[in-house]
Amino acid sequence: MTKKWFQDSVIYQIYPRSFQDSNHDGIGDLNGIKERLDYLKKLGVDVLWLNPIYASPDKDNGYDIADYQKIQPAYGTMADFEALLAAMHQKGMKLLMDLVVNHTSDQHQWFQESQKGQDNPYFDYYIWRDPVDGHEPNNWGAYFGGSAWTYVPARKQYYLHLFAPGQPDLNWENPKVRQSVYQIMRFWLDKGIDGYRMDVINLISKPVGLPDAPQAKGAAYGNVEKVVADGPKLNQYLKEMNREVLSHYDVMTVGEMPGSSPEDAKNYTSLDGTELNMVFQFQHVDLAPNPDARFGKWNDEPVQLPELKQALGRWQTALDGIGWNSLYWNNHDQPRAVSRFATDDPKYRVLAAKMLATTLHMLQGTPFVYEGEELGMTNVHYHAIDQYEDLESLNAYQQFVDQEKAVAPTTMLRWLAHMSRDNARTPMQWDDTANAGFSDVTPWFALNPNYQAINAKAALADQNSVFYYYQKLIALRHRSDLIKLGHFELLGADDPDIFAYHRHYDRQTLLVISNFTAQRLTRKFSYPEDAKLLIGNYADDQGNTLRPYETKVYQYD
Repeated sequence: MTKKWFQDSVIYQIYPRSFQDSNHDGIGDLNGIKERLDYLKKLGVDVLWLNPIYASPDKDNGYDIADYQKIQPAYGTMADFEALLAAMHQKGMKLLMDLVVNHTSDQHQWFQESQKGQDNPYFDYYIWRDPVDGHEPNNWGAYFGGSAWTYVPARKQYYLHLFAPGQPDLNWENPKVRQSVYQIMRFWLDKGIDGYRMDVINLISKPVGLPDAPQAKGAAYGNVEKVVADGPKLNQYLKEMNREVLSHYDVMTVGEMPGSSPEDAKNYTSLDGTELNMVFQFQHVDLAPNPDARFGKWNDEPVQLPELKQALGRWQTALDGIGWNSLYWNNHDQPRAVSRFATDDPKYRVLAAKMLATTLHMLQGTPFVYEGEELGMTNVHYHAIDQYEDLESLNAYQQFVDQEKAVAPTTMLRWLAHMSRDNARTPMQWDDTANAGFSDVTPWFALNPNYQAINAKAALADQNSVFYYYQKLIALRHRSDLIKLGHFELLGADDPDIFAYHRHYDRQTLLVISNFTAQRLTRKFSYPEDAKLLIGNYADDQGNTLRPYETKVYQYD
């Protein structure tokens, strides 16, 4: 296999609003990121992915873009961006930008013109439909709750928004829309960025006729993902995008694809570089949905380990030699990994964070580290709805508690504490001083109260910290083709407590064993006496005895 640079890389995701404030307004910014590059270089990551930094009214924290070629003023200026990019390249790190082109903001010039009527150049830049019997064109529900349609009197039509009303969907059937997107992509690539993470890119091609979606009993609207994900022209659009733009630059691309299966992903990712390099899949983070389908992801149930193994293993096997996996536990849209998949019990938090890191980083693919994950940051566990900021969380509470009265407030708050996106968006915990070193004024969003114990300053002073463990994992991956390219073999698929697997490459084998419980367990695995213990989260090795949240990796011929 001829390796591409992204296969050798480890990516660090930055949520700019919450990373580092440099200008004393309580909001993270580009100069703040630049101040922390030495920290990221010390960690050993190769690529930084920035969540959207474009001009936006911030109805969905930057995923509603009003101008793709301007920097959000709270984050700085274009000169600040260019200085950050230059500093990153000087330190040998690359930059991945967020490309959000399924939808724009309703404040974008295109939509402002489009909504005026059907006699302007942008009239069909978005998806407009006439009312049906005086109502919405179909039963589609938006991801953030409510109908996916909003009526505009000036046009006497509805426009489609798969997310918030302030995020109208672009009409990719219109070739002018596609060319406008490609022009935006070239603008940033010509500035020297190194690739794109493409937001919900598998939703850009809508099904012919916009048919009704399956509707769960008791649900107000149909499940739009069931009919929109991986639409009929997605492959055509991605090939065109690659042909006209991506193939002309040495870049990395990862497409966020909710609802996609490995079989779907084979159509959009390839090692030959004709479409995307990899996808963000959701099967492992969508586990343990609420048994009542109308509540979707909202619950506080633990993930069952056999299901988790099956979900991750399926992708490892399906894409091996054909495409490439992205590896992640959490991001800006997911709760903190240690809280979701293990425990944030102070007694075991550090061990659990290291265990999760090992389990993921020993798989085939490109690992993504979300800001604070390398510290073992946890869910914030808010206990009142007015503490939340995330649009999805607030809408869910309003719908299920206030409107439908289908869930008790205490239950919904428990679900939010477990699954809300806000868990990932609290400010980065740099030290134990006021505002955690994130800002010298009150931050835009409340800090996790545990920042005095969990912070970067404490981690850097402790050689046994989660930070230095991530540093070791990243260094191991950089020098090992076995870790990067080895074939995956799941062991003990039905074991409810242990996640174990082999990796095989060039006559060498890796054995990864992880205990996902707080229990002391005994398991017998077969490996030679001279097998090398590559890494583990305990100071010694007790063989067949697995201590709480223990993880260890053996390598042998």
